Amino acid sequence: MDVNKNSYTFLFATAMVVVVAASLSFAATNLKPFQDTNVEQEKMQSILSSIQIQVERSEAPEAYGTYITEAIVLQKGEAIEGQDAFAIDLAKEIRKSDEERLSPLYIADKDGETYYIIPLQGNGLWGPIWGYVSLKQDINTVYGATFDHKAETPGLGAEINTPVFEEQFKGKRMLDSNLTFVGIDVRKGDASTEYQVDGISGGTITSDGVETMILDCVKEYVPFLKEHSGKTATAALISE
Repeated sequence: MDVNKNSYTFLFATAMVVVVAASLSFAATNLKPFQDTNVEQEKMQSILSSIQIQVERSEAPEAYGTYITEAIVLQKGEAIEGQDAFAIDLAKEIRKSDEERLSPLYIADKDGETYYIIPLQGNGLWGPIWGYVSLKQDINTVYGATFDHKAETPGLGAEINTPVFEEQFKGKRMLDSNLTFVGIDVRKGDASTEYQVDGISGGTITSDGVETMILDCVKEYVPFLKEHSGKTATAALISE
């Protein structure tokens, strides 16, 4: 074959495209189980981090099995059967109406105390943001929070996944004195109450996204949590 002909160039290019595509497809197919495992382990790490359990990724499955005692799915504030809480894609669920949305809830036991872990999903300035917030048994006090993002600006909105920002949420409250859900106000400075945290300087839109994310996601769980822990919450608030 005359290698100087256009037909040879075309055939060679076609053959290379086929070979490269086949190689990439083969690699993607064979690596997918490992990728899926890594994603699952990272998710377990984040869930555990919200109750202040820090483990290596490889240790996450064992620790998850130790601390997470139950994982349920809520719809319209009621627990439903036949759904795998861990497999719920919250990014898809938040686009549904409140009536249709499925909301996973993780219940943890740590040192004899019960914690409710709520997954969060929302939008920042440049893309999705997400996280987990854990509530103490009074269904009001935040025990821990962890956040992450896809494409927020480094040094600005991306700071939502730093300890400086996340640590502020510990001890904050979700319900007011009338047990009405109010969420947490992420504001520009002067976070002086138990319902407020300081936003990120220069990251106003991302900070607002965190506040909206908490309001939109946590409200789905309040009826269930009040029903199952209302007596504890009421007693805690009355005693203050």
